[in-house]
Amino acid sequence: MKKTTLAFVLLVFAALWSGGLLAGEPFGTAEQARAMLDAAAAALKADQGKALAAFSDAHNKDFRDRDLFVYCFNTGDGKFTAYELPGLIGADIRQFKLYNEPMGQRSYDVVHDAPEGAVVSIDYQMPKPGETTPSPKRALETRVGDQACGVSYFK
Repeated sequence: MKKTTLAFVLLVFAALWSGGLLAGEPFGTAEQARAMLDAAAAALKADQGKALAAFSDAHNKDFRDRDLFVYCFNTGDGKFTAYELPGLIGADIRQFKLYNEPMGQRSYDVVHDAPEGAVVSIDYQMPKPGETTPSPKRALETRVGDQACGVSYFK
């Protein structure tokens, strides 16, 4: 009986390791980004004020996981209402540029005209943490009322 139990424990450990759960994957996946975005949309529908505060809370692990985090902006004035860096709350997303590309305007445009609840995406380049060379990244965004929220991940 002990050999069977040990074999089962080793099998579970190997499955978790190969799936990246114990391997310490440094970046979130597309699936994890989508799940976080879906959870954020549900939280916004339940209580917008509480949700926006949770998204900006550095200690809230439901909406921050490695490089994944929820950001939101108002679809009217484009101002951030939630972001991992508190200093950007109130800044206009449409003013953000990466490598001279109007990334913020693109982000605003793609979700502003999308039907509420639809998930849209934009691709852009950004260096991974600790690197200087740009890497492909994708932002998934959705609209809930007057809020547009997104989660981005490295491709």
